[in-house]
Amino acid sequence: MSERKENSLPNLSDFTLPELEEFIAASGKEKYRARQIMKELHQSGCLSFDAMTTLARDFRKTIAQTARIYRPSIVKIQKSQDGTQKVLLGLEDGLFVESVLIPGKNHWTLCISTQAGCTMGCAFCLTARQGFKRNLTPAEIVGQVVTLRKETPEGETVGNIVMMGMGEPLANYDNTVKAIRILTSDFGLGFSSRRITVSTCGLAPQILQLGSDICINLAVSLNAHNDETRSRLMPVNKKYPLATLLDACKKYPMPGRRMLTYEYILIDGVNASRQDAQKLTRLLADQRCKINLIVFNEYPGSPFRAPSPRVVSDFQQVLLDRHFTAMLRKSKGSDILAACGQLSGNYTAIAPDDSLPH
Repeated sequence: MSERKENSLPNLSDFTLPELEEFIAASGKEKYRARQIMKELHQSGCLSFDAMTTLARDFRKTIAQTARIYRPSIVKIQKSQDGTQKVLLGLEDGLFVESVLIPGKNHWTLCISTQAGCTMGCAFCLTARQGFKRNLTPAEIVGQVVTLRKETPEGETVGNIVMMGMGEPLANYDNTVKAIRILTSDFGLGFSSRRITVSTCGLAPQILQLGSDICINLAVSLNAHNDETRSRLMPVNKKYPLATLLDACKKYPMPGRRMLTYEYILIDGVNASRQDAQKLTRLLADQRCKINLIVFNEYPGSPFRAPSPRVVSDFQQVLLDRHFTAMLRKSKGSDILAACGQLSGNYTAIAPDDSLPH
């Protein structure tokens, strides 16, 4: 079979369980075979039908004529002084995306990408400077998790997944939701929805849709208390201004005691003064939320700078004094451009070394 013909076949790793059941039933086989295949793909990490030994040999040969298996592959791993690892993954069309393994006390958090590049154009984000290439498929989103679980020792202890890498997850809505369904399926990766967070720059209609379609943690990149500043930093605000965004967030159904998270990147001279903090408390007064404060992560060519520790502390204290849950999120991996807003998927910018696992 030629490579071109093979690539035209459906990738089984893109399918949710109901879709896979339908595909298997169309071939005349029992639906329960779909559960076996899904476990082989995502739990065993099989990359070929021959490796699926739970399936009969004749069935493996038959399905290999109508479908294929593919997931991203590791190209390079860079390690930060703080233990963070940035992983460059290659896609089958020659593009690259980045994932980040972030160390915690008892487990690792994996930050994954949902697009190659990004269309949102946020002024403080290095990913935006790379332009937009395309949306990732469900297999490419989930495949970042499967590949790192199978090919790195740290991947085996990943406890949390955050969709905060390259791209805007809700601009790739259908594929992001499919990926979440695979990640949370008992026959997929088996993650609890409590362990998965989607981060968005503020696509209000998609926030409402997500709340209707699936129960997942939501983090919203806010970064300003007024439309003028936010529109300058984040062009999406011109389409969905703060009033529209906050209304959608207020309607988002966070189950139990979970709270929606607002992420606020502190940029010196732009949004980090005590006055900015006071106005932010008034803006969020009727929101059930917590606030993650992130000191701007500088990168070469950036027009912005990080505020001083004293400015950051004063900003946080204003929020605490108003009884907000306001946490200063320590950025990790900034020395290898792996921190928030620094991912680029730019292979040519990375010097070669021998950090690729053997």
